[in-house]
Amino acid sequence: MHPLTRLPKNSEFKMMKKLAREIMGTASKHTCGCRCLGPLTFHTEAVGDKVTLTHGARCATRALQTFRNGLVFSNRRVRIGERVRLRVDRCAQHWHGALRLGFTTVQPTCSPLPDLAIPTLTDTPGYWAAPVPEVYSLPGTELQFWVTSRGVVMFKGPEGQEYILLEGVDVSKHLWALIDVYGQTCTVVLLGSKKKGLFGVRKSCPCPALPPVSPENSCLCISKGRPRPSQGERGPSSTRSLEDVQDPCHSNTDPHRTEEPLEDCVVCMSQEACVLLSCGHRCLCGFCAGRVRGQFGKCPLCRLPIT
Repeated sequence: MHPLTRLPKNSEFKMMKKLAREIMGTASKHTCGCRCLGPLTFHTEAVGDKVTLTHGARCATRALQTFRNGLVFSNRRVRIGERVRLRVDRCAQHWHGALRLGFTTVQPTCSPLPDLAIPTLTDTPGYWAAPVPEVYSLPGTELQFWVTSRGVVMFKGPEGQEYILLEGVDVSKHLWALIDVYGQTCTVVLLGSKKKGLFGVRKSCPCPALPPVSPENSCLCISKGRPRPSQGERGPSSTRSLEDVQDPCHSNTDPHRTEEPLEDCVVCMSQEACVLLSCGHRCLCGFCAGRVRGQFGKCPLCRLPIT
């Protein structure tokens, strides 16, 4: 060895080794053991007509020209209490509604999928799904959802609060995760999963790092909670307004929908009340509606149950 040759220190050697793996595009070796939940990706055959899978079937992107046909499923069965972790990478706020999450006891297949999870799939036995508030459709938002041993689907947003998303899931059978890349949500990425146990936390197989989220790839056209039509939706030869692009679950033809001006949310008093409750009161914003439903389950005005 040349006398001027200096061997790198241990920490430097590790950094060099890690950098070499990143340059070569290879992930560290991983062997599945008893504490590994196995790889978690999107199902490559049961995919909506307008969805494209990339990054090893971990990234699902729906076409921007539509708000539907965005159904995807997990590639394997998920366990009770296994928290599926997602990240929203792209959104288009000129649509109404956002991500739908749930589970199914029907094994996903390559047969033609319906265009909507709600109500098309949820009206079919073996499927459960619920909408996520639009506030969670912003790029970079990380979410978790899982089902408990009592058949309750839980949801956790980036603020750390846990909510009840829906109930009544049949946990006596195998379950697959169901995700509808719907409405404002255009791209979601699977970040893996984890499950708490008596002897620690079990996780899915580690995955290569994904590129950072770029808000420039999204259509952020909402100002103070009110959507503005984008150029792609209102061309010179079209008089179509944004009100014509409705979430089928919140249509203007709803007999319970009022035409009164929007008022402030009765909880936060800072956002407009845009969520119509089952009792007929429109008194909550999207964010507070999830919290009120999860923590209290009743309308803050009339105290009737939120169904």
